[in-house]
Amino acid sequence: MGSLSLPELPVIDFSKENLKPGTSSWLSTCKDVMCALEEYGCFVAVYDKVPLKLHNDLVTTLKDLFDLPLETKRKNVSDLPYYGYVGNQPFIPSLYEGMGIDNAITLEGAEDFADTMWPGGNDHFCKTVLSYSMLISELEKMFPEKTEANVGCDAHTDKSFITVLHQNQVSGLEVKSKDGQWMSFTPSPSSFIVIAGDALLAWSNERINAPFHRVVMSESEPRYSVGLFSFIKGMIEVPEKLVDEKNPLRFKPFENFGLLRYFLTEEGREKESAIKAYCGV
Repeated sequence: MGSLSLPELPVIDFSKENLKPGTSSWLSTCKDVMCALEEYGCFVAVYDKVPLKLHNDLVTTLKDLFDLPLETKRKNVSDLPYYGYVGNQPFIPSLYEGMGIDNAITLEGAEDFADTMWPGGNDHFCKTVLSYSMLISELEKMFPEKTEANVGCDAHTDKSFITVLHQNQVSGLEVKSKDGQWMSFTPSPSSFIVIAGDALLAWSNERINAPFHRVVMSESEPRYSVGLFSFIKGMIEVPEKLVDEKNPLRFKPFENFGLLRYFLTEEGREKESAIKAYCGV
């Protein structure tokens, strides 16, 4: 009797030299991205533009950042949800700790954050974060537009439009397939996870899947990850061409940050699908 094979996340190579809009390679990659998002809501992006030294410097920088005293990390505040320091919240497991950096793709944004965390700033931190952020923002622009196991981050969907995740080489991220199986992912310095958020699901009129994902910690080594969360400003509406008799309109116009704020309410966190409760027809 043969063993059952577990599903695997699709892998798409973005390191091709001729990957330019309009080329056959570009069109083929766009098709692969669309198929992956419709079926899985995510894929592994192979992107070798991030040098290994920058990857290692980033991991070291993250360790230095999260080793700062709690009172220092709490100085990172923002009016926008998840843009400041995140930790020790009742609806987020204690293993989870996050730090948002607003406008990390600008020198001013990196320096403002560093000045808050370190007296006199931190030039190495700014250089590392800025270099990394600019490279990952280029990857995002390639996408077709519009010890004992512990759960370190509960199963959830992202409220962003698109999320790009990169981590050190400690496994833990799992993505749920449509048939309910959890798919694991082996990280590497040149691989990134691209995940469709609830906002993209709604914009596509549910053509694209926004998958549940979680972090299961089974290694004693700390896991560090960096996420680029893309949010759309202004009102988001389902394009008319995605609505017909077989696919009636499923979502009313909504604001991406409004969705995020709704999710942070007690009512929003209790809903099985915050996006449907927030703006579903």
